[in-house]
Amino acid sequence: MEKYPVSLSIDYSEKSNRVTVLFRFFLAIPILIILALLTSSSYESEQATKEVERVYSVGIVFLPTLLMIVFRKKYPKWWFDWNLALAKFSIRISSYLLLLRDEYPSTDEEQAVNVEINYPDVEKELNRWLPLIKWLLAIPHFIVLIFIMLGVIFSTILAWFIILFTGKYPKSMFNFVVGFLRWVLRVDAYAILLTTDKYPPFSLSN
Repeated sequence: MEKYPVSLSIDYSEKSNRVTVLFRFFLAIPILIILALLTSSSYESEQATKEVERVYSVGIVFLPTLLMIVFRKKYPKWWFDWNLALAKFSIRISSYLLLLRDEYPSTDEEQAVNVEINYPDVEKELNRWLPLIKWLLAIPHFIVLIFIMLGVIFSTILAWFIILFTGKYPKSMFNFVVGFLRWVLRVDAYAILLTTDKYPPFSLSN
């Protein structure tokens, strides 16, 4: 079977740090603030003949990418690099919050979270009109992922107690949560990052 052009793996650790797990949410607050600043909207005012309020967004470069693919059949490499870096950063934070890893999320280093997203050859690999409806085609995935997310929340709460008593994240639960993140990443790459036209598989596996 042909490999999907998006992959995620997270190294499993035999031991978890009980102290940092106990206070994980509070420890994550500073890095969550940084992520929020990177993905929020802000505004600035300019004065010419009149005051003009200009609103702009940071975070994933979605709408400009969509327009470039539709009208120019291009995906600027630096936009892709930014989207990829932000996706990796977000997943490192998610893996920390979900107790998968103990290392504090780095803003730039890969650490133990391995993400691969292929840079697309727009002319050969992407349909210029498909980005307009990808969000619609991805709705079945969004519905399924909502239900899986409930299982991930339950698994994380249970894992929190297990780690506090045993110092170890159960491997089967670890694989389930990583599988959820992998599925989400594939859907994001398809419908939001717009790096592939290959429809994401309904699968937790790599």
